[in-house]
Amino acid sequence: MDLKAYLKGNPYPGRGIVLGKADGKAVIAYFIMGRSENSRNRIFVEEVDGVRTKAFDESKMQDPSLIIYYPYRRVRETHIITNGDQTDTVYTYLKEGKTMTDALRTRTYEPDGPNFTPRISGIIEGDRAILSILKKDGEGTNRNFFEYDLQEGQCRVIHTYQANEEPLPSFLGEPRLFPLSGTIDTITADIWTSLNEENKVSLLVKTISEDGVVETRIMNKNGGLV
Repeated sequence: MDLKAYLKGNPYPGRGIVLGKADGKAVIAYFIMGRSENSRNRIFVEEVDGVRTKAFDESKMQDPSLIIYYPYRRVRETHIITNGDQTDTVYTYLKEGKTMTDALRTRTYEPDGPNFTPRISGIIEGDRAILSILKKDGEGTNRNFFEYDLQEGQCRVIHTYQANEEPLPSFLGEPRLFPLSGTIDTITADIWTSLNEENKVSLLVKTISEDGVVETRIMNKNGGLV
């Protein structure tokens, strides 16, 4: 199974992170999906200090607490990607010379019972990638961290939900390993067209060359390619 088939096989993986390397460049991808009107009423916008979510129609915004945040920020040569406001926690800790692990030890899963959505996070520093998932475990939090060397032609994928059930079951096991190839436009198209048409909301893809040049693609169901 490749990444496209894997994504097509799950109509609601929720929010997902892809970290890998292709075409000689590090690759970061982050997608969001939604089932409610509030979740679907979002777009990604790029700003000077990162990429954030924004209401597509401000008049329809209900509770912004868990859906408006910066999924992407950067501290020097470290690129941060997460599914919530823990992006800012990691960003602050890295600026203070601490680690992503230090930052996420202060955080827990999202308080959206009965789903209790996991917080998923990742960073890329040169040829090193770290992925994390914080999940509800009884009355506590199960914090998992996975560190990888980026290897050409490979990616690791983690997402919030295992399947489209009620309540939504959390992702299980280690981040999935898949082949990865192509340019930023190819990767963007492959992921976007593989996500469930009804539930997909937005997709962010970034590539980082060996000399630090960053390219960005954003796809919004409300608004198309940015």
